[in-house]
Amino acid sequence: MKRTIRFSERLLIFGYAMILLFMIVQDLVPLGPFNDIQAIASVQSLSDTLAVTMIGVVQILLLIGGVFLFIGKRYPIWVRIWLIVHPSCILFGAIMSWWIPYLFGIGAEEKVERYQIMFGDTHAFFPVMNGIVPNTLHTIFHLALLACIILTIFIFSTKPPIVLPEKR
Repeated sequence: MKRTIRFSERLLIFGYAMILLFMIVQDLVPLGPFNDIQAIASVQSLSDTLAVTMIGVVQILLLIGGVFLFIGKRYPIWVRIWLIVHPSCILFGAIMSWWIPYLFGIGAEEKVERYQIMFGDTHAFFPVMNGIVPNTLHTIFHLALLACIILTIFIFSTKPPIVLPEKR
């Protein structure tokens, strides 16, 4: 069966590739004002950092693999569910870790000291609220993940264009 890869599927792969890049470099590669490798190393060991990095990388690779396996074809229902639920759970975790404490103060007390050490000297464009602020790198990651979820829902809720066979 010939694959008809839609632009939205290409965008989805691009989005997950950017998230994968984020996962790989966020805690390991110096990115100027966007991360603080030394601060992260002062809070968690290299083995902990590598373990967290690998967990994130494997999750994104699984999502990319799921898309690549069926890109341009009909996605089975279990893949459709998984490609929406899995990244939604990751986003839910990000919301609970960053945005709920930031916006509402719920759980902020436990995070303030650690977040201040790890992310206090990184670039952020929001004001500090409840003692924390989502930095620019994480904000971009959260928005990219949300965009991938929305793209996935769009892909699954629209029909691909019909490709007519070529005349000979």
